[in-house]
Amino acid sequence: MTSPSEQLEILLRGAAQVISPEELKRKLAAGKPLHVKLGVDPTAPDLHLGHTVALSKLRQFQDLGHTAVLIIGDFTSMIGDPTGRSTTRPPLTRDEILANAKTYQEQAFKVLDSKRIEIVFNGDWFGKMTFTEIIKLSSAVSLSQMMQRRDFKERLQASSDIRHHETLYPIMQGWDSVVVRADVELGGTDQLFNILVGRDLQKDDGQEPQVAMLLPILEGTDGTQKMSKSYGNYIGVNEPATEIFGKTMSISDDLMWKWYTLLMGSSEGEIVKLKSGHPMEAKKNLAEALASRFQGGEAAKAARKDFEQKFSKHDPASTNLPELKLDSKPEWNALDLVMATGAIASKSEARRLLQQGGVELDGVKLTDPHASVSPKDGAVLKAGKKHFYRVAS
Repeated sequence: MTSPSEQLEILLRGAAQVISPEELKRKLAAGKPLHVKLGVDPTAPDLHLGHTVALSKLRQFQDLGHTAVLIIGDFTSMIGDPTGRSTTRPPLTRDEILANAKTYQEQAFKVLDSKRIEIVFNGDWFGKMTFTEIIKLSSAVSLSQMMQRRDFKERLQASSDIRHHETLYPIMQGWDSVVVRADVELGGTDQLFNILVGRDLQKDDGQEPQVAMLLPILEGTDGTQKMSKSYGNYIGVNEPATEIFGKTMSISDDLMWKWYTLLMGSSEGEIVKLKSGHPMEAKKNLAEALASRFQGGEAAKAARKDFEQKFSKHDPASTNLPELKLDSKPEWNALDLVMATGAIASKSEARRLLQQGGVELDGVKLTDPHASVSPKDGAVLKAGKKHFYRVAS
């Protein structure tokens, strides 16, 4: 058995904010398995590593003997979480939501233990509520409180619409916590308001309020912006092992340590030990671990072998590489081409890399940032010592 203090040390790793550590320790000391809630709205079918930060923390709770409660927001997805949005989300059909939910669960179980989890759909209770019950629930939060949300304030200042149904979303997320009697709720740092609403609703219902555990937003392969498909800096859970391995090898050393903490649950002591060795070996181990988690051990080993072969023989053209998907325009500015990889943090850094001879397209050095180039489908782009891509136009 792991003591409450030891559990607390493990669970606090990588957390950005916990309200509060003292409450969590008290709940752990009670000696009963905690109900740890993670709510997800299946608004898209595919997950990337950024989505797995909360899933990885939920798995830590599972490994310590606690119960994961995964709430599939089949009902709340029809509203759409307004958090971080400058406009109202487009509505999804129920068929789209259910199809996404099925895919989401399949991918989530690459991280979670499917034998130690409760999966519930919040349509099971929201779909049965009467209008009277909805009015009563809505009265628990004032409009002035709701307008303190940063995203709502920004939209008001920009004279952008806020639809009334969007103001119901935090209340509905909070009510989920009441229904499942959550002891802990996990979420990104942008979920603070919603999770605190859950605490208030639990108090009103006579329950002990849940602990809010907020997790950092994971930066993508570029090391600057949050991981997102729209930024092209993501690693998809369903990508081939070679893609996962290669893209992980492209991240900076500084970002690697953060990934170890948030995705692998590594302690400070473990990271100190890793830092005493060669960073390239640590990155390979991380890349193999992530590839193994999502695509299996054999595929991960093959991806590592492929990568090492590429660097030992200096023959990237003969190996599997991460794809660099480009628009179909015939010519590219060399500087823009390097920036399209998502691996270089800024244009000034990309310009220096070009001018220092660190960029090659099919073995030909590109040194003029303003040069026009025509990358063919299948061409190999090298950007620095570690970043190799195969062009897919």
